[in-house]
Amino acid sequence: MTKWTDERALEVLTFDLENEMFAVEASQVREILDLVTVTEVPHSDPFVSGLINVRGKVVPLADLRVKFGMAEKAATIDTRIVVLDLELDGDPVTVGIRADKVHEVMEVAASALQETPKVGLRWRPEFIRCIGKRGDNFMVVLNITRIFSPMDAAGGEARTAVLEQPAA
Repeated sequence: MTKWTDERALEVLTFDLENEMFAVEASQVREILDLVTVTEVPHSDPFVSGLINVRGKVVPLADLRVKFGMAEKAATIDTRIVVLDLELDGDPVTVGIRADKVHEVMEVAASALQETPKVGLRWRPEFIRCIGKRGDNFMVVLNITRIFSPMDAAGGEARTAVLEQPAA
C-alpha cells in the first residue's frame, strides 16, 4: 500500500461489522445510542429500510451490512446505533447506522493511514476513504458521505428516498 496523501491525523470512531473494524470521522458523529425501536418503511430500499426517533426527530436508519453485501445479523447486547450528521448535496442530513459493537474514539496518526488498495478489498473503493493501521490490525476508514450520496452514472445507484427527511 502507498502512503495516504493527506498529512494530518484523523480522529475516528471505531466500530465492528461482521468482526471487521471500521471507522468514521469523529466530527461526523452526533451520538451513540443503544438499540431503539425501528419503524420499518414498506417498499423502501433494504439499505435504509427503517426510521428511528432521536430526541423527537425522525432519522433514517441504514444498515451498512446491506451496502457491503454482508449477511444479516440479529442484534446483540453490544449492538449500537451511531447517529451521524452529514452534508449531502449541500444540505445537512442526520442518519443512523447500525454497528455490531462500538469501540472508541481515537486519533490515528497520518503515518498509520494508507491509501485504499486498488485490489483485494470486498467493498467498493469509493466507499473507503483510507485504511488505518492500529498495531497489527487494520481498520477501514469509511467515506460515509459517499456511501449516502447519489452515485455517478458509473455507480448506477440513486439516493434512497427515505433519506429525504421531512421538515421539522
